[in-house]
Amino acid sequence: MCYAVIQVPGCCRPKPMASSSCLIFNFLIFFFNFVVLCRHSGSRLLSADADGLVKCWAMQEHLVNRWHSELSSSVDGDPVVALSWLHNGVKLALHVEMSGSTNFGEKFSRVKFSPSLTLFGGKPMEGWLAVTASGLVAVALLKPGGGAAGGPAPLLTASESLCRLRGRVALADIAFTGGGNIVVAATDGSASSPVQFYKVVVSVVSEKCRIDTELLPSLFLRCTSDPLRRDKYPAVTHLKFLTRENSEQVLLCASNQSGSIVECWSLRKEGLPVNNIFQHRSPVVGEKQPTILKWRILTTTGDLERVSAVALPKLPISISNTDLKVATDTKFCPGLGLALSFQDGSIQILHRLSLHTMGVYYGPPSEEPPLLKRPRPGPGPGPGPGPHFKALQFSWTSLALAGVDNQGKLHMLRVSPSMGQVLDPSTALRHLLLLLEYCMVTGYDWWDVLLHVQPAAAAPLAERLHEEYTRQNQALQQVLAARVVAAKASLCRLSAAAAPRASDLHAKLLLMAVGATLKSLLRPHAPAAPDKSPGERLSEICAKNTDTDIDKVMLNLKTEEFVLDGPPLQSLQQLIQWLGDFVLHLLASLPQQHQQGATATTARPGSGFLRDGASLGLLREMLVMIRIWGLLKPGCLPVFTATSDTQDSLLLLFRLLTKLWLCARDDAPPQEPDDSLLDECCLLPSQLLVPQLDWLPAGRGVTVRLQAARLPLRLAFGRCPAPCAGGSSPPPDAQKVDHLRCVHMGVLPTEESKACTRCGCVTMLRSPNKTSAMKQWEQRWIKNFCICLNLSRIKPEICLNLA
Repeated sequence: MCYAVIQVPGCCRPKPMASSSCLIFNFLIFFFNFVVLCRHSGSRLLSADADGLVKCWAMQEHLVNRWHSELSSSVDGDPVVALSWLHNGVKLALHVEMSGSTNFGEKFSRVKFSPSLTLFGGKPMEGWLAVTASGLVAVALLKPGGGAAGGPAPLLTASESLCRLRGRVALADIAFTGGGNIVVAATDGSASSPVQFYKVVVSVVSEKCRIDTELLPSLFLRCTSDPLRRDKYPAVTHLKFLTRENSEQVLLCASNQSGSIVECWSLRKEGLPVNNIFQHRSPVVGEKQPTILKWRILTTTGDLERVSAVALPKLPISISNTDLKVATDTKFCPGLGLALSFQDGSIQILHRLSLHTMGVYYGPPSEEPPLLKRPRPGPGPGPGPGPHFKALQFSWTSLALAGVDNQGKLHMLRVSPSMGQVLDPSTALRHLLLLLEYCMVTGYDWWDVLLHVQPAAAAPLAERLHEEYTRQNQALQQVLAARVVAAKASLCRLSAAAAPRASDLHAKLLLMAVGATLKSLLRPHAPAAPDKSPGERLSEICAKNTDTDIDKVMLNLKTEEFVLDGPPLQSLQQLIQWLGDFVLHLLASLPQQHQQGATATTARPGSGFLRDGASLGLLREMLVMIRIWGLLKPGCLPVFTATSDTQDSLLLLFRLLTKLWLCARDDAPPQEPDDSLLDECCLLPSQLLVPQLDWLPAGRGVTVRLQAARLPLRLAFGRCPAPCAGGSSPPPDAQKVDHLRCVHMGVLPTEESKACTRCGCVTMLRSPNKTSAMKQWEQRWIKNFCICLNLSRIKPEICLNLA
């Protein structure tokens, strides 16, 4: 099913392009789904042109829609036909057989794999490799440490011929081996010529890049030896390794003007036959039969329509016999299918090993206006091919397919995990859960998994993900804590009934970040650091001390460890203010939450915290820290509007919060709040003014719109889509809030701002505060970009996203 069609304004129908020029279409795919095609950090992007210029693009100010050219290398006048980052040595395998295991380490195992080039200590060296149309391989390496005056890292470049006799290369592809070598497959485009394979070894000797090449066994297409097809498919139009980390399986496509044939080949080690003269010789002990590497055809398709693009799966599913059998029995298809697009606009999903058809998609009809009058019959070329894809790319979990057609439009298609086969709800939920867990472990975004989650299944899937997370060891739980909460929040946003829970999870992400930042400011007072940090001792003391008086809890702490300079405390006042307002809002809403608990059909924002002992305990710790800092710098204390001048607001909030925490703490059976606590919380709005909190910003992502939109959804680059049907938009005179800094920007902000592509959080692009403490807070979001760990874009330019 086509989910999104995006058209670039001003883009006309392109002319027929040479094979090297098709990189322009691939470049569009790069920008749309850059997490797929960038290096694993997602911050750099490669592009190449027909003049041999390779550019390395970097995010400007860490924004997904602002890129600048950082580095470049060139092979003058030699078109680039293949381009790839060097491998960093990280490879995981997904085992479908172990999908029922409770241990993430058994489902996703680390495969021993060496980087293409290593620095001192085994650290992978960054760089890229390009293959040109004249048979040249060019390498550019990024020197560690950066250039002069903190500029970009200089490059080490080198180029070498793939073989002694250089020849034309029309198509090429690059793969990597577990030993750190690089394998290049190349062909001159003629089906009667051999497909050559080369081993490329990159090294650095005396601070100079060196390239060594070696010729590997080659192959001829099977269709050229078939008497019925010898001259039927004269050109090789597509050459792809099946996976980037497997150089022993290759996919070839030969075509003519109207049709194509696809062949899958495998490199195998075979015994070398021995001449009869040596058959009767007595064998030597320990002698092995000599072997040779030889390409053998695995399978081939019949005659197909002309293939216009090929997309290979990226999910590293294990292809052992056991895993393949389990995947077939459970109808788990992600990672098993490759996509072929044809000139008639259709797409077929074929099994990566057997090449049998798993699914078919028929493209949308042409949107061109009809001709005003009938064309005259006569000599001349007939009408060109209709709309069809020129480039395709799978997402990381193989649940979405992005493609650019010959009219300059970008399409996004949803690929079913079962390829349309009917599954019971529990099995379908288990498949999505496995892919979500894979995203948690690898750090990839889970936007393509959200495309397949129905609103009714969002909350159960979030619960299952939390259950699997709690079964992992403590070290892994600490690493995945923020990712799991962010994934649960994005799942709950798909359902209107679970929207309050999504608000709570969003607030929990901010609470976790604020708590970690404030604790990191604490330093031990003695030079000899103790076994536990001040933050750890604070958590331990607050967990053991159940006193409702905040001043008595402070007596058990070493207040000298909380001494900070004045400017850092003052700069963090907006975060401290958010903590105070959040506690006040939770306590004030407790009577309504408790009263509606048994009768309400939907929860209200804040209900998730009333039974979360860990979050309530963290809030107690923050109030204790704020109390101590208030003695040193009263200006950093949260400001409350009280009805009495003698009201100690922080003391009151801590006492009520402690009573609520005692009912929900993890090391004791849960209890219901008593009547005295409910009565005091009822009186709280008459003692303190309860502020209005912006719980969850309005999401502008495509995934949120798919639930109520009419498909296919049509969008345009540079144009913000209309608000969702039935969605509530803030009034034009509403105060704009910086969600990361927790400050108000006014009704008409003058500062340039950026917005998250998933949750909609808005924040100023540049910090108005230059203190070290605030810089530490903002550095936390340079890598994660947003509270929900997603990408940000500058406003109000490109509003297109699929997260």
